[in-house]
Amino acid sequence: MSLWIRSQHSKVFLGLILMLCTVIFLSGCNQNNAGNNASGSSDKEKSPTVSTSKNITIIHSLPNDTLDPHNTWIALRAGVTETLLRLNENMQVSPWLASDWEAKDDYTWVFSIREGIQFQDGTPLDAQAVKASFERGIADSKALAAALKIASMEADGQQLRIKTTEPYPAFPTELVHPTTSIISVAAEDQMGKEAFNIAPVGTGPFKVTNFTPGSEIHLVRNDNYWDGEAKLNEVTFKFNADANVRTLAFQSKQADIVFHLSPEMLASIEADNELNVSSVTSLRTHYFTYNPASSSVSDHRVREAFDKLIDRDAIVQDIMLGHASPANGPFNATLPFGNKEGYQKTDVEGALQLLESAGYTKGSDGKLQKDGKLLALKLIAFTGVNPELPLIPQVVQSEAAQAGITIEIVSVEYPEVYIADHSDWDISTSSYLTSPRGDGGSFLNSAYVPGGSYNPANIEVDGLQPILKELNETGDTEKRNKLTQQAVKVINKALPHSYIINPSILVGINQRVTGWKPGAEEFYIVTRALDVK
Repeated sequence: MSLWIRSQHSKVFLGLILMLCTVIFLSGCNQNNAGNNASGSSDKEKSPTVSTSKNITIIHSLPNDTLDPHNTWIALRAGVTETLLRLNENMQVSPWLASDWEAKDDYTWVFSIREGIQFQDGTPLDAQAVKASFERGIADSKALAAALKIASMEADGQQLRIKTTEPYPAFPTELVHPTTSIISVAAEDQMGKEAFNIAPVGTGPFKVTNFTPGSEIHLVRNDNYWDGEAKLNEVTFKFNADANVRTLAFQSKQADIVFHLSPEMLASIEADNELNVSSVTSLRTHYFTYNPASSSVSDHRVREAFDKLIDRDAIVQDIMLGHASPANGPFNATLPFGNKEGYQKTDVEGALQLLESAGYTKGSDGKLQKDGKLLALKLIAFTGVNPELPLIPQVVQSEAAQAGITIEIVSVEYPEVYIADHSDWDISTSSYLTSPRGDGGSFLNSAYVPGGSYNPANIEVDGLQPILKELNETGDTEKRNKLTQQAVKVINKALPHSYIINPSILVGINQRVTGWKPGAEEFYIVTRALDVK
């Protein structure tokens, strides 16, 4: 496999010239956008103090075609919107737009909205505005409606009373998610939905002045921000799905903060004393989803055999260069609710025994077949985003071929969209933040309940629903942790997914950047404290 990896490296470097051209293009765009504000006039023409203006360029991996705050994360990541509650550095739920909250009974929560906060259009933030924002989100997003389970809301001044459809002790943890961002519905009514979704109005420290879908956002400081003036004047937030282009942009200092660097290029970055790389333990897990309607992988023995062919150690070392850990379930094993058992090691012999018991035999060509039909699987992969995601299926394809399994890789931009719309697939690559709220309940409900936002294949696991029901009705943290671990044991036995690795987040940070560091939750990128020397 190391030879395979080296061959991939050669391909990367053969393409460097082309990618350098792309970086030059990025640079040109940056210079062009820096010289133009929303009205089309240059900042230099407007102000003689442009030389003292503080600005920064950030590149993230996931392109966004909309800034819709209730269906994407980008508005919160870009510092435009905020949520009632947030996660602190210890992954604990903390106040944000709400100063405090309490449960009145099993169904009723009361939130106190902070006094004196204004939206970026100058309208005040009160409980009625928050209620309107939630109503807009619930109407616009089935996933958000399913997650919040709101039956009714009552607004009285700065007090918002929410009743849920069922006992929901973990309800506050849902309110840290970016899609629960609080926005000015009054501004949307005035602007129209289409215009609002390219320049949403929130309460954050930065405002959108220009958005090019799939390319970049230009942001300026919100001078009336409630929590103190932001350190920066402007931010350019770019998107690029190619890890090598992002990494080269960081090396050439065309960007100050770059997410998801290419691991193979870290050595050259570390040689530059103006550049730093932060490797952050992530709450993300990469895994394979099996199609429950597939005639091949609907057989548990085939899934178990495939799971044994995944060389997690090699993926960690050869692809991630040590910046990851093997996964043994949906949650990082270091978390209180993570699986404490070991992970599946590569076991080719065990895989072949399982396939033999399922009726497969090897032909003269070494390929497995059953009833005259080859064991050929269609695997849906990412085209880009995180640099390792396109490589993992190729490594597994190589391992499977040695066992006699033919893997056809089909690369798409968004696998979850593809598998929701197609049935002609067997395995799909998936990657999600599985515990961004410091708790496993949300992922379990999203990934294992039909219709859940992380369950495009509509997977159901026998014996799991009673555990989820008890988990959803339990508020005690220790009991929730034990129930989550119990749920993971049931899931791992049923094997609807093969969990592969917990990747670290590789973030490039120019030394001119101060007042900021990346978080495991991947939520808070453009902040009031973000600054440059």
